[in-house]
Amino acid sequence: MPFLDVGDLTMYHEFHGDGPPLLHISGSGGDLRRTMPSSSPLNADFCGLHYDQRGLGRTSGGEGQPAMADFADDAAALCAAVGWSRCHVVGTSFGGMVAQHLAIRHPELVDKLVLNCTSPGGAQPSYPLHEIQELPPEERADAWMPVLDTRYVPGEDIPGLGALTSYFREGQSAEQPPDAAAGFARQLEARRLHDANAGLAGIGSPTLVCAGRYDGIAPVSNAEAIVAAIPDATLEVFEGGHIFMLQDPRAMERIREFLLG
Repeated sequence: MPFLDVGDLTMYHEFHGDGPPLLHISGSGGDLRRTMPSSSPLNADFCGLHYDQRGLGRTSGGEGQPAMADFADDAAALCAAVGWSRCHVVGTSFGGMVAQHLAIRHPELVDKLVLNCTSPGGAQPSYPLHEIQELPPEERADAWMPVLDTRYVPGEDIPGLGALTSYFREGQSAEQPPDAAAGFARQLEARRLHDANAGLAGIGSPTLVCAGRYDGIAPVSNAEAIVAAIPDATLEVFEGGHIFMLQDPRAMERIREFLLG
C-alpha cells in the first residue's frame, strides 16, 4: 500500500525501478502528483523510494512546527518501515538539506550521498523563499524566475528553461488548498532555520555535491562550503540554474555514475 503509519504521520510513498535501494528526498513544496517520480532516469538502475514529506502532497502534517531534524527522522523512519537498513540517498534543494541532517543523525543508513542545488545553512543559507511565498500569488512567479536561473530576463528563452517557464508560472500563481499551504509554510520555516554546519565534518558517506552555475537559490559558493566540510566529498558544477538536472543532460549521468561506481 502507498500509505504507511510512521510515527505520528501517515506517509505517502511510491517505489519505482529495480536495483539497489535509493531514497529520493524532494524539494520545497514537493508533491509526487506533480514531480513525476516514475520518469526519473535513475529508475533504470535503482529501486527508488519517493515520498511526500510531512504536510505536503498526501502525507499528513503532524503536530506543531517541525525542525529539520524531524524531516530527517521522518526519512529514516520511512526507510525502516519499508525494511531498508542502508541505501543511497539523493536530496534535492530542501531535500538536500534534509539529507545532510539524515547523514548526520543516521549515518548507518546512508551509503552514498548526493546533494543537489542545496546549502549548508547558517552563514550560507539558500535564498529566503519564505519571502517570495508571502507575495500575492500573481507576483510569485515573477519573483521566482530570476532566482531559479540568474540569466533569466522576461521574454527571453533561457537555454533549457523556456519550456518549463509556463508550467512553473501556472503552479506558482495558483492558490494552494489550506492544508497544503500550512504544510508548505511549516516547511519554509524549518528551511529558514536550517544549519547543518556543525555536523558536516562527521559525515562519512562518499558524497557528490552538484550545483548549477546560474542558481540564485543555492549558489555555487554554498556547494563549495559543503564540499570543504565533508571529508569525502566531490563538487560538480553544471550548466543551468536551480533545475540544472533538467537543463544539463550531463547531470543525471554523472549522478548515476557516482552511485554505481
